Amino acid sequence: MSRRARARGLLVAVPAALALLVGCTTGGAEPGAGRAPAAPAPSGTPLPAGHPTPEGTLLVADFGAGTVTFVDPRRGPVGSVAVGTAPYGLAVGPDGLAWVATAEGVAVVDTRARTRVARIPYTTRTGPVGTGEYRGGGMGIALAPDGSRVYVGVNVPGGRGVLEVIDTAAREVTATVPVGRRPFDVDVARDGGEVYVTGHDSFDVTVVAADTLAARRIEVAPYGTEGGLASWLKPHYAVVRPRDGRLLLPFEGERLAVVDPRSGTVAVEPMTADTHQHGTALTADGRLLVVGTGAVEEGEGPSLTVRSPGGEERVYPLDGPHEDVAVSRDGRTAYVTGGYTRDGYWNGLTVVDLADGTTRRLPAGTRPLGIAVL
Repeated sequence: MSRRARARGLLVAVPAALALLVGCTTGGAEPGAGRAPAAPAPSGTPLPAGHPTPEGTLLVADFGAGTVTFVDPRRGPVGSVAVGTAPYGLAVGPDGLAWVATAEGVAVVDTRARTRVARIPYTTRTGPVGTGEYRGGGMGIALAPDGSRVYVGVNVPGGRGVLEVIDTAAREVTATVPVGRRPFDVDVARDGGEVYVTGHDSFDVTVVAADTLAARRIEVAPYGTEGGLASWLKPHYAVVRPRDGRLLLPFEGERLAVVDPRSGTVAVEPMTADTHQHGTALTADGRLLVVGTGAVEEGEGPSLTVRSPGGEERVYPLDGPHEDVAVSRDGRTAYVTGGYTRDGYWNGLTVVDLADGTTRRLPAGTRPLGIAVL
């Protein structure tokens, strides 16, 4: 049975009331319901005076603890900083400041000193501060190439999302733009001229001009949009391909949507992992990394796909579900977070040798989602 047919069979059985809650789950309960409480985030080891965080340290957003955790890629957690409820995505600039999308606002963390220096509230009303997959507040987040702006996708439960634009010098929201529902990811063109917001629950990418903030919607639905909010077959994370500026959005380990933001056209290329897919990253030499979270009803288990610019793929199995991925500066190692937006998360990350696919697990805070290499 095809993935499209399996999804249709699942969707028919979902009542309309439940459909309003369903995203990447089969029910409306918060992920992790019924599980033992997650362990608290590590307090870490204080930094010696005058010694900044070493280059190559990992920074992860602890969705389950309201912190970001600093992780030595060999030894594990070395410190944490409180940022706000349910941090999701993060972006780090060359100045060492990390911008973290939480349910309460965008936290600004000095990663060299390991301190929070600000938290910028959203101007969009998102309801009571909450936790879990459907909570309101920031999700995807990205920095302009010149560092002058931060773009954060703000989820508004039950409604369209909003892109909030933050002036990094003033540390305040200067503009808002309506975008798609549940903005899982935000990306910026290499020249900074456009911002791309992936709307998970609206099957789309919103293209926003950085200068005028004019917005255009591109539907991205290689399986169609049947089932609406209850569908599993929706976009999650994207990357911008450097050679031509096209967006790459993987679906189900079966299809790669290649979006031309200028023309609005969407081409589809085959993929091989046969697994529900979430986080993405690019290496400096153009390889696409995609996190497979496991089968929805049928298909293969969790994995990491490594796809060459020519389309050849290697699929490395992973132990348990994962969410997002970052790559070491030398392009040899991938770091895959175990936080996951659905049930089954774990408190760590998997380190993958991209040459041979060997893996090792590393503790890394509490339900880590977003990740960056400092």
